[in-house]
Amino acid sequence: MQGTPEQRRGFLVFALLVTILFAGAFRIQNPRPSSTVAVAPPPVATLVPRSVQLPNFEAIRDTDMKKQVFFDFLQPYVDAKSGEVQLQRQHLMGLIEKMKAGYVLNIDEMVFLRDLSRQYEVPTDDLQDQTFLQLLLRRVDVIPPSLVLAQAANESAWGTSRFARDGYNFFGQWCYEKGCGLVPDRRRPDDHHEVKSFDSVDAAVHAYFQNLNTFPSYQGLRRIRQDLRDKARPIDGMSLTEGLRSYSERGEAYIDELQRMIEYNDLLNRDQQMIF
Repeated sequence: MQGTPEQRRGFLVFALLVTILFAGAFRIQNPRPSSTVAVAPPPVATLVPRSVQLPNFEAIRDTDMKKQVFFDFLQPYVDAKSGEVQLQRQHLMGLIEKMKAGYVLNIDEMVFLRDLSRQYEVPTDDLQDQTFLQLLLRRVDVIPPSLVLAQAANESAWGTSRFARDGYNFFGQWCYEKGCGLVPDRRRPDDHHEVKSFDSVDAAVHAYFQNLNTFPSYQGLRRIRQDLRDKARPIDGMSLTEGLRSYSERGEAYIDELQRMIEYNDLLNRDQQMIF
């Protein structure tokens, strides 16, 4: 372009500012609002690093500090997954209300329902069946941070277990295909399970949520959660522990231990910071 060096520099700065403003405006536009119920935005979990180096929890000698570092490390992953589930639940509730009002779902909404039914393992031939929708709604729900963090601490020995360090497995989840995880040192000769390995922390948290929200053994937990909702009471980890008798061979002793961990570490305070 013609002009003095100062004029050229001024033009370049102006062009750069216009480009930035245009790009920002483009990002925040919603060019295709297809229905009264918006398609769910990208999961919040994408804001959290997928693969990270775990803190060396074992090297932290101060017990209180170790607990604080452990909880603060996992909390963003729990919040991210909870946020994703909350978006799914809000969208699902919107679609249910829309159908009750007599509206016909569009293609995007039907695809969303079909994907949700597969993810939460609620098969159906009729996506508008009310029994199906209510069962799906019972599964598409949050798990309070107090419970997630207490189980993670218990199952991973505060992040120091081999399964947490080498496989991001904070929740003691098993798998049954050879090579799917790490072989426990004390596995009985006639057992074939492994402790599942994950590629990232958020993958482990996702699998944990999926487990509690879909596996038949935890129907009791889901009923307790629904009962709390029906009574307009907060969903808290202390109440939901009663639905975990099948999680450990220790049964009632396991539940008692989780409840003590929640109470002693004041984890219910973290539930109050979430909107359920």
